[in-house]
Order: sequence, then C-alpha cells, then structure tokens
Amino acid sequence: MKQQNFLNHGKWVIGYHVISFLFILLLLIGSIRNLINSSDEHLYSASLIVLIAFIFLFVFYYLRAFALKAQDRGIRAEEKLRYFILTGKPLSSELKTRQIIGLRFASDEEFPSLVEKALKENLSEKDIKKSIKNWKSDFYRL
Repeated sequence: MKQQNFLNHGKWVIGYHVISFLFILLLLIGSIRNLINSSDEHLYSASLIVLIAFIFLFVFYYLRAFALKAQDRGIRAEEKLRYFILTGKPLSSELKTRQIIGLRFASDEEFPSLVEKALKENLSEKDIKKSIKNWKSDFYRL
C-alpha cells in the first residue's frame, strides 16, 4: 500500500462520494422539473417523488455523518490509551476531538511532544497534521 502523508491521507470512495451523490442530485433536479411540469392530476405523485429525492439526500448525508462520529469516538479512545501508555498520564481534556484526530497520525516518538504543542498553541487539526514529521498511516478510516 502507498505510504500515507498529509497530501494523500484523505480517501474518496468513488461509488459513494461521487456516483451516489450525483445520482441523488440528478433525481432531485429531475423530480423538481417533473413537479413543475406536472398537471393537476399528477401533482401528488410528482410531489412524492421530490420528497423521496430529499429523503435520499438526507440519508446520504447522515449515513456518512453518523459513521464518522462513531469513528471519531473510537479514535479519541485509542489516542487517549496510547498517550497513557507512552507517558503514564491521562490525555488532557482540553484537547478538542478534531485535534486528537489530527494527532493520530503522529508516530509514538513525536506524539507526546505534539500533544503539548497542540495544547500550548491551540493548533487546528490541519496544523497538527502539517507538523508531523514521521507519519503513522491509518488505512482503516473511510
């Protein structure tokens, strides 16, 4: 597998992020056009198709949002344990979840010092990732 770094660590699943979204968008646009051009006798069924398109759009968004939230909780727990193993101290509760998610890519050698730097300078997730010198790959997150 290709070595991960700041520039290539994000992952796009073409079938989900592009094709599914494009089809839902096309369904929404087509259903709205159908509603606008429908006669009075087909107005109800045309409006139901628009409703279905909006439901698909919400489902598309929330499927991803809920999965990412669950992964974020898992990452937070893993990194708290890793910090405790490395330092013998609990991870500061002042760190935001997004900061911890950025820290997960840091090697064990630089993780504790990067935690302190993130706390002192209130680094963003992106700034933390840019500060990592020895990148620890994470191929499980989608």
